[in-house]
Formats: sequence, C-alpha cells, structure tokens
Amino acid sequence: MDCTSPQRLLQPAPCKDSCSVRSHHSEHSLSPDGWGQQHSRLEPLECQDLLVQNALFTGDLDMVQKYFTKSSAINLVIETRGDVLRWTSSKRGLWSLSYEQELTTPLLITAGRGYAACLRLLLLRGAAVDFAPGGRTALHAACAAAAAACARLLLRAGADPEAVSEDGHRPLHLCTSPDSIECVRQLLQHGASVNSQTEEEKDTALHVASRHGLAEHVQLLLHHGAELEVRNKEGQTPLNAACAQPHQPQDMDRYYRVCQLLVESGASINAEDRDRQHPLHLACKNANAQIAELLLARGANVNVMNYGGNTALHNILQVAAYKREHHPELVVRALLNHGAVRIWPGSLLKVLRVCHSCPRVIEALVNSYSHVRVSEDWLGAVPAEVVQKYPCFYQSLFSLGHGPRSLQHLARCTLRTLLEGRLLQVLPQLHLPSALHKFLLLGFEDVLY
Repeated sequence: MDCTSPQRLLQPAPCKDSCSVRSHHSEHSLSPDGWGQQHSRLEPLECQDLLVQNALFTGDLDMVQKYFTKSSAINLVIETRGDVLRWTSSKRGLWSLSYEQELTTPLLITAGRGYAACLRLLLLRGAAVDFAPGGRTALHAACAAAAAACARLLLRAGADPEAVSEDGHRPLHLCTSPDSIECVRQLLQHGASVNSQTEEEKDTALHVASRHGLAEHVQLLLHHGAELEVRNKEGQTPLNAACAQPHQPQDMDRYYRVCQLLVESGASINAEDRDRQHPLHLACKNANAQIAELLLARGANVNVMNYGGNTALHNILQVAAYKREHHPELVVRALLNHGAVRIWPGSLLKVLRVCHSCPRVIEALVNSYSHVRVSEDWLGAVPAEVVQKYPCFYQSLFSLGHGPRSLQHLARCTLRTLLEGRLLQVLPQLHLPSALHKFLLLGFEDVLY
C-alpha cells in the first residue's frame, strides 16, 4: 500500500463551514529559520486513515515521516471524539447523548501532546501554522498542554501569539498549570499582549494565573506590566479571583504567595466585585487564614458587608464545618483579634448547631465574651458522638451554665474591650510574657474556664 497517496489516505472534507480555514488559501509567511514552504491551495482534506491518525496520536516519528512526505498534503482535517457530551437528534426525532465531535489537524495533535520532533517535521513540510478548523490553533493546544518546546517551535515558525480561539481565548489564557511558565515566557517574548482579555469572561492572563494559584506566572506577568485593577465580567480584580478560588489545604501556601505578590505590587485590598464581595470575604469563604491575616494586616475592612449582609466572620462560620482541614478556627481568631463585630450572643446556639465539629471555632467565639448564657438547649445542639470525641472541651462548655467565668478570663475580656480596635498595635508595647500575650489573643487551650 502506498501510504503517501492522497487518493488512498485522504478524502475531500465535507462542504461545511467548520472545515473552512481563514489562512488556508494564503501563502505561509517565511520565518527567519527557513520554515514556511508554500502550502496547498486546495480545499482542506479530511483524513480518515486510522494508521495515519495512530502515528500522529502516538508521536511515531518514523511513521509520520513515511506518511507526510514533501509531496503529500499536510494541512489535513481529522475528526475526533471530544470530552464533552451533548444531546443530538436523529431524523426520526429521537434524542441521544453522544460525545461531541471535534475537528483537529496533524499540527494540533502533535503540539497538544508535546511531540516536538513530529511537529518540527510537519512545519518543515509546510504545515499552516495557524490552521484552526476546530476553533483553536496548534499554539493554543501547546500552551494548554504546557508543551514549551512545541510552543517555541510554533512561535519561531510565525504562529500568532494573539490568535483568538472559538471560545475567545488567546494562548496566554490557556497557560493554567505550573509547568506552563516557559510557554508564558515564550509568548511574551514573541509579542503576546499581557493585558488582553478573554471575550466571554473578560479575564486577563493575570486573572487566570491568580485563579490557578500560579505564583511564578503572576510574578512574570507583573514584570511585563500586567495591570492589577482590571475587572472581569464578575467585577473581580486578579486579587479577588485568587481569594475566590476554592483550594485544598495543600494549596494554601501557593494561593497565599499569589496574594502576597499582588498586594505587595499595589493591588487594592478592598476591591469589590459585583456582589460587593471584598477579598477578605472571599478568603474567609475558603478558610485561608494566611490570606486573611495578610489582608487584615494591610488594612482590609473587617466589618464591611456584602450585598447579602454578611461580614467576613459570617462567611467563615458558614463554611467552617466543611473546611475543617483548613483550620477555620485560625480565621475566626484573626478576625476577632482585628476587631470583627461579634455575633449577637443569642445566635451562639445557632452557630453551635452548625460548627459543633469545630470546637476551636466555638472556643474562640465564646472566649470573646465575658459571659454567655448556656442553657439545656446547648446540650441538645451537639451530637453525642461529637461530645465523645471532644469530651474535655464540651464538658467545660456545658459547665459554664452553672457558674461565672474565671477571673483570668474576665480580666482578658476587660483588657480586650479597653483596647478594642487597637489590640494588635498596643500589645507589642506592653512587653508581656509570651504566655500572657498568647492568652490575650485567644490562644487555643481546648478547654474553657
């Protein structure tokens, strides 16, 4: 079988808009490296040969060389099954759920899988570098896959660093993994606009990097002039986007570093999104104490309300039970020490019902009052298995209904009330022993006195 014969391997692409190519009928511009042979002026061809497709998808350079000779067609259209399910109807009106079919090219397949040697061969054979029958270019695919070597080859061959995909993304917006930092560097060196926005969400690359907790990306983008206060469709700045993104406990340090870079570069601490959510509101929703402390230390408004009437303290109490591994008690304590308005004492029972699995959250709240009224309802608010798990704490909590708090605690409350709003500024000047300093700042003891 002559595998290079277009008649045997290739069929004309169906006559439909999705197979039309913007640049397919124009000359491929010459690059300084010698790439840029004239590509075919014929209509795009659809490749249905499984051997050719297998060679491309597996990165088999020998077979790619065999199929894609100097005389063969290069700019092929290949139809593959995508990852998205969609409903489709037949002629009889029956609907079925099937995978969406996607159009791709040899160049895009090899770039998206990091097969740099195969990609180089296709470029040398005259592949159209921005050919995008499926709505995105090979450069989009390389950046999404963090294939830096492929991105470098494409850019040197004249790929457009500002090409817009069908869903409104430029290659820079697809650099969403830590390994894609070199792709970002290559794009910026080849003229990508650091402040271009996605067409739908209006995100800049700085929004994207911040949302994914990519500190190295953020640092590089800021170095190239990324704007800090650009707002996306939701009214978020990059700092809002970083604080809003849910993340696992192991990722808390990464997101803290991103926020630290943004804040130290001058990002607005109290920037509101469309729902009047401040960065502090959002950080508390994600129970990241490091970010909350950073924002509070820089002057974040601890008691500002969002459109729903919630303060940052409300937000952390609402999620504490679901974020136990994030140590929500650290956020609650930080907010109280920075002057957060305490919740109405009558609501403590409601909080106990929601947060009983986080006894240190309850400890911090209860210790911020000189006394609380503990009733029999409090005993019924905590499941028996939770009491058994934290017996010392809950026995001490329930015993508060039988007598006053300790004199030491009352002295703490008096001093905290006297220094309200100035506690963290004044304490260092008092030169107190470390144990007393910790006590005044609601240090955890896992028991109430």
